[in-house]
Amino acid sequence: MKQPKNRSEKYTDLFSAIDKGQIKIPQFQRDFVWSKEQTAKLVDSILKGFPLGTFILWKTKARLRHIRNVGNIDLPEPDEGDSILYVLDGQQRITSLYAVRKGIRITRDNKEVDYRDICINLDLEPSDEDEVVFSEPVEDATCISLHQLLNASVGELAQNYSGHLDRVSDYKTRLEGYDFSTVVIEDYEIDVACEVFTRINTGGKELTLFEIMVAKTYDQDKEFDLAEQYQLLMENEEEKDLESVGFGSVPPVTVLQCVASFITPEIKRQNILKMEKDQFIDQWPLMRESLFTAIDYLRTHVGVAVSRMLPYNSILIPLTWFFRQIGNRGVDTRENQLLRQYIYFAGLTQRYSSAVETKIPIDIKRMKTIIEGGVPDYQGEMPRLTAEDLRNESFSVGNARSKMVICLLSELDPKSFRTNGKIVLDNRWLKASTSKNYHHFFPKAFLRTQGVPKWRTNSLMNIVLVDDYLNKRTIKAKAPSIYMAGFAKKNKNLTETLKSHAIGDLVEFGINRDDYETFLTKRSERICSMLEEILHPMDLSDN
Repeated sequence: MKQPKNRSEKYTDLFSAIDKGQIKIPQFQRDFVWSKEQTAKLVDSILKGFPLGTFILWKTKARLRHIRNVGNIDLPEPDEGDSILYVLDGQQRITSLYAVRKGIRITRDNKEVDYRDICINLDLEPSDEDEVVFSEPVEDATCISLHQLLNASVGELAQNYSGHLDRVSDYKTRLEGYDFSTVVIEDYEIDVACEVFTRINTGGKELTLFEIMVAKTYDQDKEFDLAEQYQLLMENEEEKDLESVGFGSVPPVTVLQCVASFITPEIKRQNILKMEKDQFIDQWPLMRESLFTAIDYLRTHVGVAVSRMLPYNSILIPLTWFFRQIGNRGVDTRENQLLRQYIYFAGLTQRYSSAVETKIPIDIKRMKTIIEGGVPDYQGEMPRLTAEDLRNESFSVGNARSKMVICLLSELDPKSFRTNGKIVLDNRWLKASTSKNYHHFFPKAFLRTQGVPKWRTNSLMNIVLVDDYLNKRTIKAKAPSIYMAGFAKKNKNLTETLKSHAIGDLVEFGINRDDYETFLTKRSERICSMLEEILHPMDLSDN
């Protein structure tokens, strides 16, 4: 990397460069938030000759997503091939001074802020320790707007301020002749430039990979703006979007990794940052289509009705890669069995709780094996579940194993105990263990009255999916034998309903006598058997 260059810039030269589009503010900078009072203090410091700190600029030919206007001033685009200076430090100061020079009006908190109001009180001595620059004209004083001072002709100034002309000339000379200290870093890679930005702005948060990629992949000619594309991926009135299919909690980094998997075997941060902009833009629509195909598969074949049921968002990456490769042909029976095996393997082993970037390439190779007609090798990693393991597993909405069992229950198409109607699952109702879609079949309050330890009441095998909070209001702390008897009178298909929750006969499962241990034993045996069939499919012939 080239060493930073120190140089000084005059007021007029600095802002002439902004007018020409040579200096830009990258979009990852925070909004312009300085008040007129802060701007007035800044100009006052210039007039008194105080140091202002250094502007740090990044010189590059890369075209980043940047702020295209300041207030009511449209900033021009530079010529193709010309270098641009992006402001890494000093945005608030440089924007404030530009706002004064151009007389910008902006709307903030539904109020207009007019920078033409910032003025100098000409009745005060320049050498006074007190401030001579104010955010509004001072009553009963001769004031000159900074905007007028910097933009009016000599004739206009002489005509309007004949009694203070020497002072006006002095202030104009001080402003236009002030030497601003700048440091230019040249031809750094974008991730290094962003690291410089992060270290400078120690009071702020580190730039995310997504924020950097938004800046890097911006292309005005192709009308590609990653921030806008991601927002359309989330919410789109004209096309399918993640919110409408229940996957609105998929984070930006997962989407980036899905794109990266099409281009490079590795999805590490450094690999994503090295992707060519044109490659990334070209793969975006293909990723979008394949991602929705993967989500549709999860919803229809694995019981992942909404994204909060997915054990890990990272599971989407190999699946999106898989559906990118097979196109629109759909999965056959053998592929379906092996994809389900992979998903349950990943969830039940808590595979993506660590080293995600290392494991994804391995799992993409497994997807390739499936496409080529083979059976993936899990190298002895396949979980060996027992009914006792499931009985002793505590329920937690953030636990991958819990989520995988919830997916299994969802796949059974659980019915309402009251009506045998379909249960609607919602991301908002799956956030916490106390959310509306979760219910302890043996109510915890009831179990406590029976002397069951608190940890035991929260067994994963005690969880059922319910239609809404009304079931909880109806059940409350009642014994299962009592509330199920009530439901039996209203629901003539109760046996079918119980089966949709992986629950069998009321007598066999100990429900009619409120036998919690028998219930846990029988249900864990049933669910364990179902999981074993998925993890170790017998028939892998191509149908």
